[in-house]
Parts: sequence; structure tokens; C-alpha cells
Amino acid sequence: MSSGRRPGLRALLLPGPPVLLFALITWQVVAHGPLARADERLSDSLVRRGPAAQFLADLGNVTVAVPVLALVLAYVAWRARATGADHWWRPAAGAAALMAAVPLWVVPLKELVARTGPPIMGPGTGFYPSGHTATAAVAYGAAALLLLPWLRGAPARGAAVAGALVVNLGVGAGLVRQGYHWPLDVVASWCVCATLLVALGRWSRHRSRTP
Repeated sequence: MSSGRRPGLRALLLPGPPVLLFALITWQVVAHGPLARADERLSDSLVRRGPAAQFLADLGNVTVAVPVLALVLAYVAWRARATGADHWWRPAAGAAALMAAVPLWVVPLKELVARTGPPIMGPGTGFYPSGHTATAAVAYGAAALLLLPWLRGAPARGAAVAGALVVNLGVGAGLVRQGYHWPLDVVASWCVCATLLVALGRWSRHRSRTP
């Protein structure tokens, strides 16, 4: 009995730290607390615009990240259907819904928090959380997650996960280096997306076995 309960408890607790960190960051940004002020001081020392940083930031564009995810979803759905699995569409549909939902939570939060951007961006609000970061995290994270069952061997699966992490770290670094976002804008989006990807992983695991 105890061994059967542990995975469920682990699954319940896994999203906890990202959610708590997101709540802490949001509170500090809204209140302009010490964490938010330290974030702004750190950003001042990190902004160094250049073509490499711009390239990395552009990987978070919808026109780049979404087509990558769409290709992976089409491949995963095709493979699952070819094996004769029931509900072969389930993992791909879940990832597509997750991607479509990104603006549904990013845009209201931007309006609600109304954080100003780094000085290089001029006047204006709506920088928290980072939409580009969320787009990249969901697109590349979901792509890697759905590919895992179809990759042979631990090295291939490890490479997929590492690739998604490296790309997302690159997007975040590019956005900060270009001065498009404060560092905490990026971290907050990672926190939300980590929780969403955990939910997607649970959804995908329920796909039916092949006959």
C-alpha cells in the first residue's frame, strides 16, 4: 500500500515549488519589493545587445516555435495512429491545447500586473510575464515531452530533454541580454510552464496501449 501511494504523492507535490515561486515573484513585482528592485539592478548589468542574443530571443517568436511544435505533433500523432493505439490523438491534442492557451493566461497577467519594461524599451507596461518565454517553454518543452516515448535509448531521450532545456535557456538569456524583459519576467513564465508541462505529461501517460 505504501509503495503504491508514493508516486501519487510525488506527482501531487511536483508542481508545488514552481507555483510557490511564481506567487512570490508576482507579489514582489506588484509590490515593487526588494526582489523586484534587485531584479532591475541585475538587468542593468546584463543588457548587452547583439546579433547572437537577438537570434536566441527570436526562437521564442510564435512564427518560429509554433511550427516546430506542429511538426512534432504531426509526427507523434502519425506514429501513434500507425501503431493502432486507441485515442492516438490524445497527446498531440493536449499539447496543441496547451499552446493555444498561452495567450489566455499571459495577456490577462500582463494587463493586471502592468509592469514597466527595462529602460531600453522606453515607456509602456505589460512586460510581466514574458510571452516569448512562455511560447518557447510550451512549444519546445511539449515537443520534447511527446517525442520521448518514440525515441530509442536513454541517450536519444536525454538529448531531446537537454535540447529543449538549452533552447529555452537560450531564449531567456536572449530576451534579457536584448533588454526585452527583466530576468524575473522570464523566470515567472518558466514557473507557470513547468507546471503546465507536468500536467501535459500526466495527460499523455493516459494514452491507451496498442492492441
